[in-house]
Amino acid sequence: MSDSATSGRASGDGERGAADGAETTPHQAAVPPRTAALPRAAALAQGAGDGTRAVRAGLPEPVKHEPTLPGPVFAAHFHLPGDPTGPYTYGRDENPTWTLLESAIGELEAPGRDDVETLVFASGMAAISSVLFSQVRAGDAVVLPNDGYQALPLARAQLEAYGVEVRTAPTGGDAQLDLLDGAKLLWIESPSNPGLDVCDIRRLVDAAHARGALVAVDNTLATPLGQRPLELGADFSVASGTKQLTGHGDILLGYVVGRGGEAMTAVRRWRKIVGAIPGPMEAWLAHRSIATLQMRVDRQDATALRVAEALRERPEVTGLRYPGLPDDPSHKIAAQQMRRFGCVVSFTLPTRARADRFLDALRLVDDATSFGGVRSTAERRGRWGGDAVPEGFIRLSVGAEDPDDLVADLLRALDASAD
Repeated sequence: MSDSATSGRASGDGERGAADGAETTPHQAAVPPRTAALPRAAALAQGAGDGTRAVRAGLPEPVKHEPTLPGPVFAAHFHLPGDPTGPYTYGRDENPTWTLLESAIGELEAPGRDDVETLVFASGMAAISSVLFSQVRAGDAVVLPNDGYQALPLARAQLEAYGVEVRTAPTGGDAQLDLLDGAKLLWIESPSNPGLDVCDIRRLVDAAHARGALVAVDNTLATPLGQRPLELGADFSVASGTKQLTGHGDILLGYVVGRGGEAMTAVRRWRKIVGAIPGPMEAWLAHRSIATLQMRVDRQDATALRVAEALRERPEVTGLRYPGLPDDPSHKIAAQQMRRFGCVVSFTLPTRARADRFLDALRLVDDATSFGGVRSTAERRGRWGGDAVPEGFIRLSVGAEDPDDLVADLLRALDASAD
């Protein structure tokens, strides 16, 4: 490995191995073998808590004078004399910074398992597309939610243009069960975005597998600390790392975690063909951000429940949804398969004008799209025209502000927006 392809060299490298009594090479920590399991992962699998797992996930074995989390590796190509066999050949295929991030995400999504593979992508939509377009062909059928992520209709149109039959059903209830016969892939989004419906993932997985279909679960809203789809039997867990996983609103990222085998080989091939890879800086920032995941998730999710409880008391608020509320329509199922309920609350105000005034009156909540960041955001989803929601529908992403301050700001804005 060349010096230019690794993080900065520590002083005294020439004598380090002899002094430490170990056979190490410079930058060993920065360039992990892609196919080798990191020994620390085995230790984390032995009952480590979520906070410990998030802080330590994906870190390489310690090497004296090397950083605990190696910096990003900026390299389009690597030294490759002779036999090209090895983990790092060309920057579109592999990068040491991805390797550490993929290990970290895999340890969160499927702790203690060595039969899974993780791949990171340039965005959540790149990850979604990699599964959809690598697993189905002309003549196949796929089942998608009709109340999910706004960009899914774009994927649907492209699938249909390729000769794939697309069947759609809402997330809640049993409608998806009725569409599984002859399907190649079932796509689940639970909780759904933006409506926050929850489906019984294990039940759907069992039904799909009985019919020979693969199952992918969009785990963006839940995060790996809230839900582990592979433990519920799914073949793929797919998510946008842009959202709460990284949590600062400054990275576009996606990932796929799946059971190793032909299906994930196809996903990897698709990433290589399309080139939908994350930059090393984005991958490094994501790995750094995961260290605070448990603290952020617990703070945001607890505040989201406080917010939902406060909004429930307001007469102008209707259609309030938060899976953590005991009286939410999805709470029973959510409590069975989720360990945390997320940071997103949705509700409806009487009119579009009222919703717009409410958003304008907020001082601690930014009117912005996306969700999961440490700064609270809210938006009127009907402005995009793609979601089947009322004009006054609000999606609120609860951040890490002081809960009392945030609740007070929301209630003040409701008062200020009244006719």
